[in-house]
Amino acid sequence: MTATAASGTAAGGAAAATSSGAARAAQRGGAQWIMAALAMLFCTLARINLDSFGGIPWIMGGVGLVLLVAAMALFARGESRADRLASPILFGLMVIWLWEMLVVGLHVPFVILPPPSKIVEAIIGNLPILWIDFQQTYLHSVLAGYAIGCGAGFLMALAIDRSPFLQRGLTPMGQLISAMPIIGVAPIMVMWFGFGWPSKAAVVVLMTVFPMLVNTRAGLASSEAMERDLMRTYAAGYWQTLLRLRLPAAMPMIFNALKLNSTLALIGAVVAEFFGTPTRGMGFRISTEAARMNLDIVWATITVAAVAGSVSFAAIAAVERLVTFWHPSLRSGEKA
Repeated sequence: MTATAASGTAAGGAAAATSSGAARAAQRGGAQWIMAALAMLFCTLARINLDSFGGIPWIMGGVGLVLLVAAMALFARGESRADRLASPILFGLMVIWLWEMLVVGLHVPFVILPPPSKIVEAIIGNLPILWIDFQQTYLHSVLAGYAIGCGAGFLMALAIDRSPFLQRGLTPMGQLISAMPIIGVAPIMVMWFGFGWPSKAAVVVLMTVFPMLVNTRAGLASSEAMERDLMRTYAAGYWQTLLRLRLPAAMPMIFNALKLNSTLALIGAVVAEFFGTPTRGMGFRISTEAARMNLDIVWATITVAAVAGSVSFAAIAAVERLVTFWHPSLRSGEKA
């Protein structure tokens, strides 16, 4: 009876501790969102009244900034997915808010740095043009060059892994291609493939093939000798070992190359458009509007490119979590 009573008391205490912990977590979560909402309210009011009430907006902005930092600290201590997402979002809002307050409050010239509010107005006012530029640069040049470059780098890595002769020949060639300056290669690609998107896709291919080659080779070599010996014990051939052991083990490195190339491809396509393109494209828009001193449109185009690159990176990272859920880095990240 004594042991039973003791176990029942312990179970009741554990349940009470669990319920109280859940209640505290719920209260802390509510406090986080209330603090974030108050911070954004203070920041919004300060921006609206920036030119009307002298030093009052700066006081309100300072209070909002303090609340934003405190909210970020609270969210960073959380364990839920909402907490992990809220901290970078609040940090980004804080950076944008400081940008707006400093540029408007200190009367920074528009040609040096426009405020974020003007950039948003430029995006909304020029949305059809920005969409056409996005189609030309991203949906044509970036996607085509990215697919061809990553595919070619992957196949070259498999060929090098299979043949020592190709390893001695293709590896130095890949290093030579990666060392080519994009500013020197882009005009040549325009002369070879014309002013359309194929010339920009060719530049993207040159920029993405070597990172995929290097990372795939490193990933294929990451499987341990004991694992390869076990596959040989099972009488597995080269292709069976490759498909069942070495390629799954190489997936983290392959996804690293895919994420890296998602940003390199966009940079390469935009820079290549500086050297000859039809009257559309992100690079064309940036160079043309910068010459006309339309800095709000230039920053609007840069913002669209940055958002597109970030979304691509995030999408590849999400696929990576689904494919390499077994990897220790992902498991440790979930525990943290």
